[in-house]
Amino acid sequence: MMAQYLAIKKDYPDTLVLYRMGDFYELFWDDAEKAVRLLDITLTTRGQSAGFAVSMAGVPFHALENYLARLIKLGESVAICEQVGEVGVGKGPVERKVVRVVTPGTLTDTALLSDKSEAMLLALHSGGRQRVGLAWMSVTQGRIHLAECAQAELAETLARIAPSEVLYSAGVTQRFEHALHDLRHSGHIGCPLAPRPDWQFDAGLGHSKLLELLGSSSLHAWEAQDLPLAHAASAALLSYAEHTQGRNLPHIHSLQVQQSDALMRLPSSTRRNLELVQTLRGEDSPTLFSLLDTCMSGMGSRLLKTWLLEPPRDRAPAQARLQAIGVLRGDPAAASSAPWQVLHQHLKGVSDVERITARTALRQVRPRELVALAQTLQKAELLAQTPPTQSPYLIEIFSDLQPPAGCADLLQRALLPEPAALVRDGGVIASGFDAELDELRAIQTNCDDFLLELEAREKLLTDIPNLRVQFNRVHGFYIEVTNSYKDMVPARYQRRQTLKNAERFITPELKAFEDKALSAQERALQREKWLYEQLLDQLQAFIPALTRVAQAIAALDVLCCLAERSLTLNWCAPSFTPQPCIEIDQGRHPVVEERLAQTANATFIPNSTDLNPRQRLHIVTGPNMGGKSTYMRQVALIVLLASMGSYVPARACRLGPIDAIHTRIGAADDLANAQSTFMLEMTEAAQILHSATAHSLVLMDEIGRGTSTFDGLALASGIARHLHDKVQAFTLFATHYFELTELPAQARAAINMHVAAAENGHDIVFLHEIQPGPASRSYGVQVAKLAGIPASVLHHARHALAALEERASAGAAQVDLFAPPPAADLPTPSATEALLAQINPDALSPREALEALYQLKATLPKQ
Repeated sequence: MMAQYLAIKKDYPDTLVLYRMGDFYELFWDDAEKAVRLLDITLTTRGQSAGFAVSMAGVPFHALENYLARLIKLGESVAICEQVGEVGVGKGPVERKVVRVVTPGTLTDTALLSDKSEAMLLALHSGGRQRVGLAWMSVTQGRIHLAECAQAELAETLARIAPSEVLYSAGVTQRFEHALHDLRHSGHIGCPLAPRPDWQFDAGLGHSKLLELLGSSSLHAWEAQDLPLAHAASAALLSYAEHTQGRNLPHIHSLQVQQSDALMRLPSSTRRNLELVQTLRGEDSPTLFSLLDTCMSGMGSRLLKTWLLEPPRDRAPAQARLQAIGVLRGDPAAASSAPWQVLHQHLKGVSDVERITARTALRQVRPRELVALAQTLQKAELLAQTPPTQSPYLIEIFSDLQPPAGCADLLQRALLPEPAALVRDGGVIASGFDAELDELRAIQTNCDDFLLELEAREKLLTDIPNLRVQFNRVHGFYIEVTNSYKDMVPARYQRRQTLKNAERFITPELKAFEDKALSAQERALQREKWLYEQLLDQLQAFIPALTRVAQAIAALDVLCCLAERSLTLNWCAPSFTPQPCIEIDQGRHPVVEERLAQTANATFIPNSTDLNPRQRLHIVTGPNMGGKSTYMRQVALIVLLASMGSYVPARACRLGPIDAIHTRIGAADDLANAQSTFMLEMTEAAQILHSATAHSLVLMDEIGRGTSTFDGLALASGIARHLHDKVQAFTLFATHYFELTELPAQARAAINMHVAAAENGHDIVFLHEIQPGPASRSYGVQVAKLAGIPASVLHHARHALAALEERASAGAAQVDLFAPPPAADLPTPSATEALLAQINPDALSPREALEALYQLKATLPKQ
């Protein structure tokens, strides 16, 4: 057995091999020791191999998915080695082979994969002239993606794709390999890196594989002909995917080439700062995606996330989606249900057709998944009967909803309505589907009648009143007689088992029936397995059509979701114009507004925005907590929602061409990569200045605050001037440097805006309104008071602030910031405070403490 294991392990040296032995999957030697560390299971030893004790660890076969999920989450790859031969046939151990390899990038099992995320496998190939070819795919989808980019753009490209596993050539230069590991450490690659043999990255092989998948003689139709680096990456990608799945990928029949200028750029800093799919703390909610996602299916949720993170620059897709949403919203004045409501009800409970189709193509699908598929195809057929005619996009979707003829009928005829979870358990194929299986099952069905008849007959023949004829999986059929009647047992009974209080026997007649019944049971199970494999063979012809159905259901689900959100949250349809502008009337931050409504029962204060070539740089001033960051983010979110084809949280929105959204918001550091807060701030600012264009939206929040006042002011002014003069992007520039409010006097396309606030003595009231002109003050001391800073510190700060302002206005000498404030400035203590100052708590007896409490209470004003 060890020889068999070592022969298998040789083909998977860097992969944990789970080797099936009876009811356990075992790991041996180094694999076992590694699994013990990762899974907290017990390490044991058993026997010897080549003179050494065999260390081993195992997990129960029925709990495999739980352990697989933990290993994959830790970035490990696992080879599943099953028994494929028959027990007792031939000499030596039962034949075993690896039936699949599970890696972070090739997951297909719904138990291991979130409904709302994809496991994306990506391969990259470094070529000359600082270019990189990329190929990526999700094994559960039917599409492969190709792209080529400059090495300088690789970090942003990888962050956008968010792969679960990255393949690269073991023959790359040491410099490029170090660059990849640096990207992983910096978070641009958040997954394992897997080196593959250099020969697998062959452009000619990749080109041939793509042609074979697409069934075409040329890649010109997909504009993918002249991408040799991407072809090389696709060769390694497809070889690896086929290796892990143990077969070809018949469901991959679509290709998409992503051009660098096709999608709106959303750098990782933008996705993080806008909290699109994760909060700044790494949580899944509350985010824009969690607010939007009311989809009825996992397919819909995944497509919604794709639309959100990959908005196209071309406005045609967004226009088509907006038109479809408008149709699905229906007439609010109509008494009947809106179209989206009717469709939502039909979509409720649909299965994940996309993943079931992929698992069917890979022959990994379970019986219950196929039953769910049949039910969903029936729903799709009903949906396809009433297509809306006002939207070309919806007409296209509804035409693709029509399921392939005969598929649902085949599944219903072949499978029981509630089959067993696994084929190996039996009870999967429906009665009437196969005559031979029905005959074998009839033998098992008649078994109970025979046993009852035999038991009654034997009781009469032997005169033993409590005689029982029974069956269990270990000992088969038997006649059980208690010890009190064992003297009455006839000689024809042959002892099978002795219990404490009874004896079990077998007779020639019962033995003959046992052989027949157990043989029928085994043959029925083998017949079911064979029929299930035949069913999978027949389903292969339906894979392309099922993929179209899955894509149509997902798209319809997303459109219904966006229609519902637009009505529930009171959003409006944006409009597009070729003229450069961002015009938002009474815009709102969708996530903050919803949180306020749920937690504080407060009303969100909307604000308008007008960015155009005449006023493309807004200098935004005002107090902390006044709403500057919320306002800036809401502008970016409205632009993003409109670009993806969604209604937006505003009274009206008009949008010109936008090629990117760049953000530099918040204070953070990256000490692991030797980047301080200020260094990270300057790095992100530099990326924006180099990559933003006149069609970009740029958010700059408190730039230059990580260094000295004069350094920071100088850098902030230089960055603002560059954005205005050179880049000419639409820019919201929030700052506490009031000196920057002088820029509009010198720059023709810059204006001042501020967040309004009202003072009441030493207190402040935030109005959350964006108004023209610069702010008069920053109100930092008032905000510190709201945060709970001690009164003595606030008093000192007010004194120092007054001195600094006086010096600035009069040109006086340097102020001593640490000098105590004049005694005359100290507030007069109240009677309660004076009495408290006289009390020494440690010197009071309990009675004296009680009297002091009464005295303090007496000093309070009468109510």
